[in-house]
Amino acid sequence: MSILPVIAAVDGSDDSLRALDWALDAARRRKAPLRVVHVRQYTAWTRFEALAAGPPDPDDDPVLDQVRTHLHGRTDPPGPEYLALEGVPSAVLPELGSSAGLLVLGSRGRGGFAGLLLGSNGMAAARDAECPVVVVPRPGREVLEEAPAEPGPRVVVGLHVDGPDEATLAFAFTEAELRGARLQVVAAYPWPLQTWAAPGDLVALMIDQDAVESETRTLAEGFLAPHRARHPDVRAEPYVTPGDAAGRLVAASQDADLVVVGRHRRRLLAPARMMGSVTQAVLLHAASPVAVVPPAPPEE
Repeated sequence: MSILPVIAAVDGSDDSLRALDWALDAARRRKAPLRVVHVRQYTAWTRFEALAAGPPDPDDDPVLDQVRTHLHGRTDPPGPEYLALEGVPSAVLPELGSSAGLLVLGSRGRGGFAGLLLGSNGMAAARDAECPVVVVPRPGREVLEEAPAEPGPRVVVGLHVDGPDEATLAFAFTEAELRGARLQVVAAYPWPLQTWAAPGDLVALMIDQDAVESETRTLAEGFLAPHRARHPDVRAEPYVTPGDAAGRLVAASQDADLVVVGRHRRRLLAPARMMGSVTQAVLLHAASPVAVVPPAPPEE
């Protein structure tokens, strides 16, 4: 069975070249082919001209020429596959996920507003692609609070004990094994617990915090057990902590190799693909690359 390629989306920006370097390393670790894709955006008045002309020639693309120069001497034969496409990147990039093992792109491209933390293409790909999507941020992002972590390679994954996603955990364990890294499993629980007593009134519940933390840890250990059995060389450590899950994951991203988060499963009353507020916040603020993993298909 052939290994699906790692796809790097490039547009000539420094952000996309950083993502390309990350994708090259990921392809080597997976022993997978690397495919470099440039989507040349057409305007409304040139769309029909682009369709009539057929697919562009990757040998006549200045952005891909820049990539070839960037990768010169750094890849083994036969080297990456280069592909030039025409279209709207936010629509074309997610479609590439159907034929990829991993899709990698920078947090920002050439377009958009300079102040944005995440471009529309990255948001669309993370939300809609059928494969895991890694968004590589610009260097120098700082987090307001750092989570305790020992030095060394580290992959971080978020675990929601009330509804864990097996695909997210499986990806995180595999990535940690590929990198020879330990896995920091962030299991945050809300505290203090509150309930509505009357319209507009919140009342704190009289529940022992140690009991809540102990129960959260027990659930986390149970969900991690089958993945530990499949990846005995990965040291997975639950980090059980009170507070906001997004804030804890962003704090843990400082000096991490990768943060892994899941994407919401489609539901009957919400059939559109959604990322969820935690995943979106991590994409916007994490200091490390972020992998967004789509949920496993539901069993028949």
